[in-house]
Amino acid sequence: MFKTIVLPVALLGAAAGAMADEGQWQPHQLPQLKSELKRIGITMPAEKLADLSKHPMSAIVSLGGCSASFVSPDGLVVTNHHCGYGAVQRNSTPEKNYIVDGFLARTRAEELPGGPSSLVYVTEKVENVTDRVLKDLGPNLTGRQRNEAISSRIKALTAECESDKAYRCSVPAFHRGLEYYRIKQLMIRDVRLVYAPSDKIGNFGGDIDNYEWPRQTGDFTFLRAYVGPDGRPADPSPNNVPYKSKDFLVVSAEGLKNGDPILLAGYPGRTSRYKLPSEIRFARDVDLPGRVSTITADLDVIASATKGNAAWDVRYASVAKSLNNVLKKSQGLLDGFARKDIAAIKDVQDAEFRGWYGKNGKGSTLLADLDAVIAADMALSREEGAYAEATHSDLLRSARLMYRLAQERQKPDAERDAAYQERNLSFIKARVSGLDKSFVAQVDQARYAAALNRYAKIDQKLRPQGLDALLPNAANLASLYQTTELGDTNKRLAWIGKDVAAFQQSNDPFIQLAVRMNDVAKSLEERRKEVDGNLDRTIPQYMAAVIAYKKSQGKPVYPDANSTLRVTYGTVSPYSPRDGLVKGPFTTVEGIVEKATDKDPFLVPAALTEAVKAKRYGVFKDPVLNTVPVNFLSSADTTGGNSGSAVMNKRGELVGLNFDSTYESITKDWYFDTAITRAIHVDIRYMLWVMKEVDHADNLLKEMTIKYPKK
Repeated sequence: MFKTIVLPVALLGAAAGAMADEGQWQPHQLPQLKSELKRIGITMPAEKLADLSKHPMSAIVSLGGCSASFVSPDGLVVTNHHCGYGAVQRNSTPEKNYIVDGFLARTRAEELPGGPSSLVYVTEKVENVTDRVLKDLGPNLTGRQRNEAISSRIKALTAECESDKAYRCSVPAFHRGLEYYRIKQLMIRDVRLVYAPSDKIGNFGGDIDNYEWPRQTGDFTFLRAYVGPDGRPADPSPNNVPYKSKDFLVVSAEGLKNGDPILLAGYPGRTSRYKLPSEIRFARDVDLPGRVSTITADLDVIASATKGNAAWDVRYASVAKSLNNVLKKSQGLLDGFARKDIAAIKDVQDAEFRGWYGKNGKGSTLLADLDAVIAADMALSREEGAYAEATHSDLLRSARLMYRLAQERQKPDAERDAAYQERNLSFIKARVSGLDKSFVAQVDQARYAAALNRYAKIDQKLRPQGLDALLPNAANLASLYQTTELGDTNKRLAWIGKDVAAFQQSNDPFIQLAVRMNDVAKSLEERRKEVDGNLDRTIPQYMAAVIAYKKSQGKPVYPDANSTLRVTYGTVSPYSPRDGLVKGPFTTVEGIVEKATDKDPFLVPAALTEAVKAKRYGVFKDPVLNTVPVNFLSSADTTGGNSGSAVMNKRGELVGLNFDSTYESITKDWYFDTAITRAIHVDIRYMLWVMKEVDHADNLLKEMTIKYPKK
């Protein structure tokens, strides 16, 4: 039995005082940070930053994994090149390779479809619904019962919010389940590619420079949001018109200098600042090494299977890019954990907290309960990792997805797993149909065979019970791929909507495999519900205590990132990764020419080299650097998902785009080290200079409102 500890409500609020530039703050918390914003030189009123209906927050949007912002009243959106990479790849062929050559639509008619996965989300309302999610959940519920009760309430809150189908709503947890907020977002479904520079600019340095400093990457792309003639979101159609964005960011070409303040707004993905020492050690010793090993092996298979075939290489370009990014970050975390023993730091903090809690939470079994549920979570995670290896095939995942949909559609919509409700049917179809742009049967077969061989090396005790007997032999996969029809997009899509009996009677080998594995998959899922329900019962009590403890010390209390709208702040700042070495805070176009070679990823467009050598810098020349700045560093608190986030000056004008962090900063997801944590941004002056001098995107320069330096 879990015993609940109730702490004074006054201790559960956010702390008024932040420390350094740490914190990924919910907009409504910003008025509590007035002194901090004033300290670094932000002149915008904190109350205005907290209002989602007003500039600049009303111009900040999500792409469902990346961040972006409106920069014109006609739905023009700017984000990172790597965030628009899927749309660039989707429209590329070996003959028209927009990845290599870049793309520019000089008229609206020339803009290209972003594809079914390209979406723009405009956050319009955020409301605290904690009471409606958690009220009267009895202490005698099992973990699974509690998990299902919370899920049911969230689905009801979501359905209530989505009575207008123009909106997409969600009810994410904050502070690891202590609070819940309902987020209402306008979901724009027709998104088109407007402009992407060549990857010689947008991905200069490639995976070699990823997470490194100095950087000289022009990581920017423009998209446009379209709606129906009535102004409401609509499926892609030639009749659609540009979305009239309520607000948009003014672009400032005046630039920044060392020490200047910045604001950064976007949708950071996930951080783990409040993880316990045991969770950090699990990540360090088990999860991350396994991830690095698996991704490295998978990338080797992809490279080998696509070698010498340009069409296959294009199809897997986005897959490989994404895997490489996760790999670099995972390896960076391991290196960071080796450089600084974060688990040991957390041990000290945890001991201090437990000492405080012993005096303030007398009679509670919380800490013992906490350790038990976390141990159960980690044990189940290892089995789930083994299952992921055993099912590492795009065709098998598609078959499993469609069979699960058939099973869920036997239930009333409100009783289904949330992922398979009717509101998500378009996303399921997009996943199933979108496979045709990043799939080759021979490559998938090679990846699956390698994964099955890796699975065979996993300790038997860590594999899901009963799974081994169901799996195909890696040596005999060829027959499955030769006889399946799921490689055909239309035939694959035809399975959506079929009933369970049709799947069970199918002769398709991947459908049969999905059906055979169903019981094991469901068992894992039911066990996950039990574990998550127990976590949902215990972790929020722990977080309430942590917040009370931190507030008693005047320390920052912000929720971990969870892909919702956040604001961070900081200053343009260099850093010292080791003794005697100082890096940053700016790089310049001369650095591009210095790094240039005759091999990818350090190829440079001839027009760019020519402009640099001729020193055609115009109004974009920095008066101190005497050239065009490319990237700059700041002390802002960012993570994955912040890619494309607007970097604004003290007045809320766009001065850059966030796109990366330094290698030494990767561990910031777990521990924020003010001395070395730095985010990397594209300087807006470089972006505008490329548009003018290299790609001649004059139509877009005219469309945006740009403030140029005073002469």
